[in-house]
This record gives sequence, C-alpha cells and structure tokens, in this order.
Amino acid sequence: MEILIEKKVSFEDYLKYNNEDNKYELFEGELNLMTPPTGFHALIINRLTKLIEGEINRLKLDWYALQGIGIRTGIRRSRLPDLTIINQPQLTEILKISAVLETPPLLVIEIVSPESEIRDYRYKRSEYSAMGIPEYWIVDPNRETMTILQLQEGMYEEISVLDTGQISSRVFPEIRIKPQDIFSL
Repeated sequence: MEILIEKKVSFEDYLKYNNEDNKYELFEGELNLMTPPTGFHALIINRLTKLIEGEINRLKLDWYALQGIGIRTGIRRSRLPDLTIINQPQLTEILKISAVLETPPLLVIEIVSPESEIRDYRYKRSEYSAMGIPEYWIVDPNRETMTILQLQEGMYEEISVLDTGQISSRVFPEIRIKPQDIFSL
C-alpha cells in the first residue's frame, strides 16, 4: 500500500529527508510512503540478487546488485526499485551521499505487488525509459511471469517473458533463470 504525505518537497529536500523507519518515493513533489514487502516479495528479491551476483562474479564485472538505491526520474521524482544493477563509477558517486542515482543504471528490477501493478507496468516503464535505463525487468509473482523490457529508440520494447528459463537480456546475455528459481516456495 502507498500512503501519501501531503507536503510538496523539492528533489533536494527529498535527498535530505531522514526517516530511518520508512522508505519513500518522490512523485511530483509528494512523498509516497512505500509499505514493507511481503515475505514472498523479499524472497524473490533475494533469489534474483543471488542469481545476478553469480553472473556478475562469473563474468568478473565491476558491477553491483543493490537494494534501496533510488533513481531520479524527473525534476521532482525519485523511484526506489527493488533491485538496481550499477557499475563502479555509479557506486563511487553515491558512496558518501544519499543513494539516489542521477545517471541511468544498467538495469532495474521491480517485483509487482497488487498495489503496485499500474505503477510498475505503466508509470515506471515510462519514467525509466525517459531516463534512458537500458533494461527493465518486471517480475510478477501473481502471474508468475518475468517481462524483459529493452530500450530501443527511446522506448521500451518487450523482448521476452520468462517461461522456459531462457530470457533475452542484453545486460546478462547468458543468464539462465527458471520459473521455479524465482516463484517456488
């Protein structure tokens, strides 16, 4: 569930906002409280993190799979993807400041929850493409699908939906992910 805090704030104020008990996204200057994920949601994030970190290590890349990293998607907008893949220069940028990227990460992943479906499939798709994020994965536990979106000429094209284990990712072209690796209990 998303709860709106009724006070317009600037992006700069958002970066300084300190509330250790809650996470917020900034949308059109409004703080939107993000509720904690379900246990299944957290389990999916954990599984994807392990799979992606395994691939990063196998390829010996200077990349990081991080949770809690914000992405500035507009003048008064900032999103908090479930998982963000960044490179070493991006990590260096945010080491000693609020962890909100102003440059496109390599990949963002959102786990769909019932209250975030429209936001994840529609609004974030639009915002992430406008920011120039090369790849966006939408993992939907309700449908047990994984949609891979790749930026082509400024818009996302749906490239592959997880079904048999082979996904089509430019960021991780050799990664193998099976539905049971993600969705089994």
